[in-house]
Amino acid sequence: MIILLVVLTFATAIFVDHLLLRRTLVVLSGDAATITSEPARPRLTSAVVAGFNLPDNLRYHPGHTWAAAEGPTRVRIGIDDLAAKLAGDIERIEIPERGRWIRQGQKIIAMHRDGREIDLVSPMEGEIVDVNEFALRNPKEASADPYGNGWLLTVNAPDAKTNFRNLLGGTLARRWMDDAAARLRTLIPGTLATAQEGGVAMNDLVAQMPEADWEKVAKELFL
Repeated sequence: MIILLVVLTFATAIFVDHLLLRRTLVVLSGDAATITSEPARPRLTSAVVAGFNLPDNLRYHPGHTWAAAEGPTRVRIGIDDLAAKLAGDIERIEIPERGRWIRQGQKIIAMHRDGREIDLVSPMEGEIVDVNEFALRNPKEASADPYGNGWLLTVNAPDAKTNFRNLLGGTLARRWMDDAAARLRTLIPGTLATAQEGGVAMNDLVAQMPEADWEKVAKELFL
């Protein structure tokens, strides 16, 4: 009986340990298997500013890209909601390949649509260690879910703390987005009418503007 109780206790401990580690991934390489932990996705806190989603716990570059820490030096990067709604029905996205070193403020994201190109800059400096192949194969995901499945790349940023201090967050980020939305209303009047009434800005804003206005808007907002 004592032996049976010991065996049951041991089995229960193994089962509990398995549940606690259920987010662990097994990555196969040839005949060998190695265990790696899945990087935690940033947990977003909802906020809408001037009609655009602006999660409070991300940090933003004035060029309308965002950064989220996943570790001491690992940082996830994507485009913000204003850039996503302006880009709309994206056909192709180009970003540097893994292993490339990028600088904060460097143009690294090119989104293509109808022969037009939107260039956006990196919010961080570091080495690209991962790219979102899903978003590259399904570029419309970047505009549909820019803070979630539409993230674009991850970098190893040795000087992440300094880089983050150069970005916008909290009250500064909300004021910046409010100002960007105000400038957008002057450039393409009428497209943010719903947002002025407390709603969310319409998707695919680029479809609402004449060809002659697109370059002006891109230069005004995307640095």
